[in-house]
Amino acid sequence: MKAPLLKKIFVCILLSSVYNLSAQDILLSKNAHVSILTCGTGNESYSLFGHTAIRISDLDNNFDVVYNYGNFDFNTQNFVLKFTKGDLDYSITNNRYVDFLGQYNYEKRDVYEQELNLPLELKQELLENLAKSMLSDERLYQYKFIDNNCTSKVVDVINKTLKGNVITKKTSTNQTYRSILFPYFNNHFYEKLGTSIVFGTKVDQVGTKIFLPFELQESLKHIRYKNQPLCKENKTILNFEEETPASWWNNSYTYLFILGFVTLINKRSIDYIYLSIISLLGLLFVFLGFYSFHQELEYNYNVLLFSPFILGVLYFAKTKNSKWTYKLSVFNILLLIVYCGLMLSKVHLLIVSPILLTNLFVLSRIAIRNKKRIPIII
Repeated sequence: MKAPLLKKIFVCILLSSVYNLSAQDILLSKNAHVSILTCGTGNESYSLFGHTAIRISDLDNNFDVVYNYGNFDFNTQNFVLKFTKGDLDYSITNNRYVDFLGQYNYEKRDVYEQELNLPLELKQELLENLAKSMLSDERLYQYKFIDNNCTSKVVDVINKTLKGNVITKKTSTNQTYRSILFPYFNNHFYEKLGTSIVFGTKVDQVGTKIFLPFELQESLKHIRYKNQPLCKENKTILNFEEETPASWWNNSYTYLFILGFVTLINKRSIDYIYLSIISLLGLLFVFLGFYSFHQELEYNYNVLLFSPFILGVLYFAKTKNSKWTYKLSVFNILLLIVYCGLMLSKVHLLIVSPILLTNLFVLSRIAIRNKKRIPIII
C-alpha cells in the first residue's frame, strides 16, 4: 500500500472519534440530508463486490459524515485464524465525507448516492442509532459473507430506524447467491475458481437477502415508504472508465495448461503430486467445515471432487499394494460420478469440469495400471 493512502487512512481513523463524539450532541436542521452511498468495484480481492455506506450531511451544523461498516484491524492477534474461523471483530467507523470521497477518487472507484426521503425526526433517529452503535458493544460484530456485511448492516440499521422490514430485496429473487456472485469475478479467474470450490450448500440457496451493494442500490429504486418512493433518483458522484486487469497467470489458459500437462505427461510422479494437492485441499475443506463459523463453508460437496480418500490411493500405491490401490481408485471414481450428478444444475459446473475430467483421467490411469498387477488366483 502506498504511503499517501496509508496517511489518508490514518487521518480518517483519527477523525472518526472526533466526529462520533460531536454527533451525540447534534440536532439536525431541516436542511439535513441522509443518503446511501454505493461504491464501485475494484480489482483487489477485498473490493470485488463494492461497498455500502451511509452519509449524513447538514451544512447548517457544518456536519458531513460517512458511516462505514466492515472495518477491521490487520494487527489483530492471530488475525488469519480469527478471519478463517469467523470470529474476527469488524466495526463501524466514521469519517468526513471529503476524506471518504478522496479515498475512492484515489482508488478510481465509482461512487453513487441515493438520498432517502425521510422526515427530520427519522433522520435524527438514524444519526442517534449510528452514534450509539459507535459508543457501545454494537460497534463490533462478526462478519458473515451473506448475513452480516457492510451492506446488510446498513439495511439493518435503517430498518431499525423505520421500525419495520421496509428495505427488502426487489431483484434477482430467483437466483442463487452463487449465481449472483459469478459476474463479479469477471477477469478474476482464480478468485472465481476459489470461491466455487470452497463454498458449500448455503450459497446454492435462493438469494432472498440483500447482501451486495448494487443489490441494495437497485432495490432502493423500487421501495416505497408511506406511499412515496423511499429514495430520490440515483446521483453519480464519481465515475471512472472500467479498467480490465491484465494478468499473464490469472486466467483460464494457465488453468487448462496445468491440468493438460498433468493429463498428457503420463508420469507417475506427476500424477501423485497432483493427487496429493487435490486430497490435501479436500482435507482443508473438511477442516473448514467443522472449524469455521462461516456457514458458507459448511456442507461442502466439493469434497467429492477433492476427496481426502485419494490419500489412501497414494498410500497403497507407495506400499505397492495393487489390490487396494485399484479398489480405492475405483471408489474415488464413483465419488466423482456422484459429484457430476450433483453438479448438473450448478452454475459452477463449467469452471470445475477440467478438474473433474483430470481427476477421472488420472485415477482411471492408476486403476488400469494396478488392475493388471493384481494376481489372479485359480
